[in-house]
Amino acid sequence: MPAVMVVLLIALWLGAMWVGFVVIFPVLFTLTLLTAGAAALGFAYLQAWRTLTPVTAKGPSPVPVPDVAYRHYLLDQVWRDWWAVARVVVPWAWQSARAVTGRVTRTLLGGLWGYFLFPVWLALYAGIAVAALPATVIGVALTAIYGIVSLVGLGGWLGCVALLGLVERAFMAYGRILQTCPHPFCYEKIALPVYECPGCGTRHRRLAPGTAGAFRHVCRCGARLPTTIPLGRYRLTAYCPHCNGRLPERIGRVRVEPLPFVGGPAAGKTTFMFLAIRALHARARSARGRLAFVERRHAQAYAGAVREFQRGGRLAKTGPELPLATMVDVELPGAGHRILYLFDPAGEHFTGATEMESLRYLDHGEALLFVVDPFALPAVRRALSEDEQVAVERAAPSSEEDPADTLQRVLNELRSRPDRGRQRRVAVVLTKTDLLRSTMVGRSLECPDGPLPDGPDGPDGVADAGGARVRRWLDEVGLGNAIRALDQLAGQVRYFGSGLDTAPFEVADLLGWVTGLPADGRRPAPGADAPDPADEVPGTAPLRDPWPVRGRENALVPIGYQAGRWSVFAGLVVLGVAALALGVGQGVQALPWT
Repeated sequence: MPAVMVVLLIALWLGAMWVGFVVIFPVLFTLTLLTAGAAALGFAYLQAWRTLTPVTAKGPSPVPVPDVAYRHYLLDQVWRDWWAVARVVVPWAWQSARAVTGRVTRTLLGGLWGYFLFPVWLALYAGIAVAALPATVIGVALTAIYGIVSLVGLGGWLGCVALLGLVERAFMAYGRILQTCPHPFCYEKIALPVYECPGCGTRHRRLAPGTAGAFRHVCRCGARLPTTIPLGRYRLTAYCPHCNGRLPERIGRVRVEPLPFVGGPAAGKTTFMFLAIRALHARARSARGRLAFVERRHAQAYAGAVREFQRGGRLAKTGPELPLATMVDVELPGAGHRILYLFDPAGEHFTGATEMESLRYLDHGEALLFVVDPFALPAVRRALSEDEQVAVERAAPSSEEDPADTLQRVLNELRSRPDRGRQRRVAVVLTKTDLLRSTMVGRSLECPDGPLPDGPDGPDGVADAGGARVRRWLDEVGLGNAIRALDQLAGQVRYFGSGLDTAPFEVADLLGWVTGLPADGRRPAPGADAPDPADEVPGTAPLRDPWPVRGRENALVPIGYQAGRWSVFAGLVVLGVAALALGVGQGVQALPWT
């Protein structure tokens, strides 16, 4: 009887093994493998959803607040997000597999029934163990989709960066945009200014298409800032990257035209500069254009000069310190825009080579205004009678510096430039002509005799009689060598006689010509070019609309980060659905009844 029982048990065990391995094992193994893989994939997607969909910066994958601007999502944060998903999914999968296999082992093999349920345990255990392979494949696939999305996004980003950089360079080259610093002890040429965020005041030193974004940079406060001039970067407050001095509005959009006023002490540089601004302001107003000072202090100095002119007084002598450029923003319809940097240093800066070295703004300009005091010329002084000398000294102080020496020092300084100091335009202004014409030596300016000299003395190469007379007179009184040196230095040289009685439209024509804002040259109607007493002083109103503060507060992720995360998650969903469909199809085909 016991032998019969043993035989029956052996037969039952063999039958159970046959049913278990032949019938149950393939089905249960396949279902376990699919279930384990689906569980791992589902948890991975759940964790990806938790990581990639929050809009707050403090989430499963925190977005740190940068010192200046957020880097592009695909350069840094995308891999932080990947690690935030991987560091949770991988331990969970390992711990879950260990817990399930331990529980299955204890349940199915914990008694005598384990001898009969061994195929079931083996199918479950093997299915869970083998699921590590698709789980690994899933992990590699998730990493691959991260890499693919990152590479595609980076390719598009690099294309935008290159295109925007090319567009801005073309814009700068077409407009011949020059950016320089107007501040003393700096005067440096600027490739890219430092821009201030209008939201929090953070200074951005690299606000250009790059690692922080192609079209916009996101400031640490969340404000979105344009990266190029065509996109509106000129609407931000700009500073010099070398000295941190504030730069004029519209820097980068409008060409900066440095215009040095060169001349010895008491040559009349400051007087002519204010007369030129007054005339150009009247011209801009009559042409429905605009002229405005960039700095309020310059508007106040101009207002004081106007009052002094009206009282018939003299302007105060320029101080010995290096000058801050008098910045004037000019817009003339049909002629263009310019930001004029009018440099009016004390004449003592031109009296020695050492002083000249501090005038670094001479390194960048392509226009020059040389102011000649006729009563500083030795030949003119010798020609004045005693009465004429007394009259001149009472009317205006005279320079003690020979203009030929001043010009020679400037030319020596310019020749140290890589381009040998080549200038596009040079204006030679003979000041105090109202006094000069009252002397015997200066009467030839009113009553010339003899042929006029050849050469382009006016705009567009057209010689004007007044400029030709000034040029001939300067040649007669000993500046012939200086005239010939200027002809070699500049593409165009124009000569001009200026006094307090000079017509404003002539002064405006000269300043417009030398700064690249040529007027039509036609004489205006009587009174049309005269300043309006009610509108004598140009304003300092903003010349561009400030950039609006738009964006998200730094408690939220930047919109670019959110778009990048959603793109990655969408790619994961597409890949996951395709992988799941493929796995289910292969599993179904592996079932015995298919």
